[in-house]
Amino acid sequence: MLVYSASMGRQLKTRKITVHVPADVLDRATAEGEGVTEAVRNALELRANQNAWRKLARWSGKVKWSVSLEELRKD
Repeated sequence: MLVYSASMGRQLKTRKITVHVPADVLDRATAEGEGVTEAVRNALELRANQNAWRKLARWSGKVKWSVSLEELRKD
């Protein structure tokens, strides 16, 4: 299925899933009026971002920059 993402301005391929979660967790996640689908999407997006940051953290101290921090701050 393709779904149009207004925030990204493009069509995204989606997959339908079934997820079993504790009721209290779902209630807290949707307490602000957000729907179940949006709450699950947001949670998965957060998890994906955490994984990306974790991978980037492994490079800490291993990358040599050709520009100094002071030069970057000038812009």
